[in-house]
Amino acid sequence: MQLSLEYVGKTVGPSVHLYPQSLTPVPGAVTVLLGATQAGKTSLMRLMAGLDVPSTGRVLVDGVDVTGVPVRERNVAMVYQQFINYPSMTVADNIASPLKLRGLPRAAIDSQVRQLAERLHIDIFLDRLPAELSGGQQQRVALARALAKNAPLMLLDEPLVNLDYKLREELREELTQLFAAGDSTVVYATTEPGEALLLGGYTAVMDAGELLQYGPTAEVFHVPKSIRVARAFSDPPMNLLAAEAVDGGVQLGGGPRLAVNLPERATRALTVGVRASALRVHPREGDVTLPGTVELAEISGSDTFVHVHAGVGEVVAQLTGVHDFELGSAITLHLNPAQVYVFDQAGDLLVAPERKGASQ
Repeated sequence: MQLSLEYVGKTVGPSVHLYPQSLTPVPGAVTVLLGATQAGKTSLMRLMAGLDVPSTGRVLVDGVDVTGVPVRERNVAMVYQQFINYPSMTVADNIASPLKLRGLPRAAIDSQVRQLAERLHIDIFLDRLPAELSGGQQQRVALARALAKNAPLMLLDEPLVNLDYKLREELREELTQLFAAGDSTVVYATTEPGEALLLGGYTAVMDAGELLQYGPTAEVFHVPKSIRVARAFSDPPMNLLAAEAVDGGVQLGGGPRLAVNLPERATRALTVGVRASALRVHPREGDVTLPGTVELAEISGSDTFVHVHAGVGEVVAQLTGVHDFELGSAITLHLNPAQVYVFDQAGDLLVAPERKGASQ
């Protein structure tokens, strides 16, 4: 199925929920809508589903204008943040409900229900009611029912946000495999850059009702077209440092000079972007140094995030492993100039790090 949004926008009274934008998700693949809360992700998905009508533009399915066609007349499966199941029906009947509407034989329904329940590890709960399950188990039921519908378009609006960390990690991996095995066009909304990277496919970065960039997920992550995209697709946020163009590269304010090949269109006032993972405490050949003092050190999973007050400004370094830093102690961070981003005065990308194996 080919879904196309052509210059769709949405206003409610004086409030703009979506500025006019166009998006054509790749058929049979996963498109992630990535952005902070109120970026416009849910508003865009509601237009895709037919739950809302755009104020401007139109929605096409396989070239047919379906703008204004209600959701009940479209073949769409949806999963929300909340655990939406039929409370008076067993888990098995919840999953079977879309199969029954298709008029499948009982034996075929039972077989598909069992297969989906096993894939989502809820087969031992088939005879229970949703209220007897945990939140994570209830969301698995909702996912199984959506998969059972086998709709050509599946919309998932932050389906894991209300689950605990461990359950989110488990379901992310399972969903990646489930999506890869299916034929549906999947649109998945999230606020988490890591989730977009794990799901792969394609990513549309949204901010304040605008669609900023769309393309293969790895490409959007490694080559963000603007500071706004880089901010949305970095966790922790990308370090942004004031700089200016000089002979042979850029000069960080209060810091070292970086050897960077700037294009001719470069403005004098620049912003250098450094991902937290590009900063190190152990030097390598070609590195420049950023001395400073430790303001905060926090451990998250298998990484340590160090907040440093440096001469170039406040920066955050993401270090692999568990490290112990005394607050207020001196620290020297190291950075290879080849790993920096450079943005012009308008915030548009000028230079991105070269990617190993990327086409020239």
